[in-house]
Amino acid sequence: MEEPEILELYELDYSDLVLLSSTSSTSPEEFGKVERVAKTIMETLGPVGPGVLAVTGVPRTSELRKEFLPLARELALLDHESRKRILKEHSLGSDVPLKNPDRSVSSFAMQLKYANATVLTESKQSRGADYELHSEDNHQEVDQMMSECHDMKFKNLGIIFKELGFCMMELGLRLAQICDRAIGSCELEQSLLESCAAKGRLIHYHSVLDGLLLKEPDRRKRTRRVNIKMDQECINTKGQKQLKGSELNSSAYDANSSGIHSNLWQQWHYDYGIFTILTAPFFLMPSCSPTTETEEPFSASCYEELPSPFGHTSLQLYDPNKNEVFMVKAPPESFIIQVGESADILSKGKLRSTLHSVYRPTKYENLSRETFVVFLQPPWNKTFSFTDYPSANTTSNARCLMASDDEPSFGQDKSKLCDEIQRIVPPLSSRLKDGMTFAEFSRETTKQYYGGSGLQSNR
Repeated sequence: MEEPEILELYELDYSDLVLLSSTSSTSPEEFGKVERVAKTIMETLGPVGPGVLAVTGVPRTSELRKEFLPLARELALLDHESRKRILKEHSLGSDVPLKNPDRSVSSFAMQLKYANATVLTESKQSRGADYELHSEDNHQEVDQMMSECHDMKFKNLGIIFKELGFCMMELGLRLAQICDRAIGSCELEQSLLESCAAKGRLIHYHSVLDGLLLKEPDRRKRTRRVNIKMDQECINTKGQKQLKGSELNSSAYDANSSGIHSNLWQQWHYDYGIFTILTAPFFLMPSCSPTTETEEPFSASCYEELPSPFGHTSLQLYDPNKNEVFMVKAPPESFIIQVGESADILSKGKLRSTLHSVYRPTKYENLSRETFVVFLQPPWNKTFSFTDYPSANTTSNARCLMASDDEPSFGQDKSKLCDEIQRIVPPLSSRLKDGMTFAEFSRETTKQYYGGSGLQSNR
């Protein structure tokens, strides 16, 4: 079978983003560049584009990403009580059932308030002092945490979460200003500011080995059991350290994956906010060095970051113009920005929301994926209108989807895949009525995706 086509995202340099969103007048030399870049942005995010781009050259990205993203896996594999204590210490929660050992994704969430972003931006030159203050305010609990070695890994978790999150919120606000100017409105920026907050999620996409560890409550026993497997099955393929998967059944740890979409970490869906901003993912693979029974099984020291072994981010999207699925490729230290359905609606179809999923490569069973996502949305009482909105956009979610790969799941019959996508992705017309508030729209959307009350607790 043919490999799916790679989509290399349009790369918007941070300096150009700042220039385009600036309220100050541009020089004659800059005017031509501003016009060209703004036009390209709207073509990329509009009806004829993919609805997604990458922002590069953001200051401090490399340092924050490298320190922060691996913590997603560390948190996911902690015992429940330790994780609960650490999340509470840093004002984090979760929107997935973390006691479920069959989960394929672990997510750690925090509400990020725009008012706090200003305070942190003004003081982030003294980042070390911020960390020290954070510890002093909680010195008694931190002293207790220091007695346990693994807790020290998370001492800066909350402040990095906020610093990186506020940075990503700034990117979204600047992009909203540029899009508003091109559309001739102020809906997007105003809606973001009126919402007062965004939601950040630190996400770990589990490998099969992670599932094995989660199902073994006795740490010493599971360390010994997994190390034996490591010793017996460790191989080297194309210079990358990898484990054979003969005894590791992927379906055993991913109870939600089945049938035509068993190769997905996250199911096909639209984001219903304005913009979704993601760090380019961090891929982790276990090294083959043996560990002793007293060591933490597969701790951070036993893992190493790898460039994507398949040449893309694992994010895949459907392009309705070409009726194809594309694998998204982005620079490793960039931020990916996707258009959500609220931006599609508020822009009267001048921006296009992206239907997407996260692909799980079954040939790399021991590979995990780490990313950080910030969801920017309008205020809950924002009212939506269909006036001047293209009617075709409300009924189409995916015409006929076809993805091909050298793995069996991509070899499904085209009509079968199309039927499955249509079944799980409800069209906009079934979820949005004229005059609905964003709160009502989000509740109806999650209800149709997940059933029940519409609370998005299992995503």
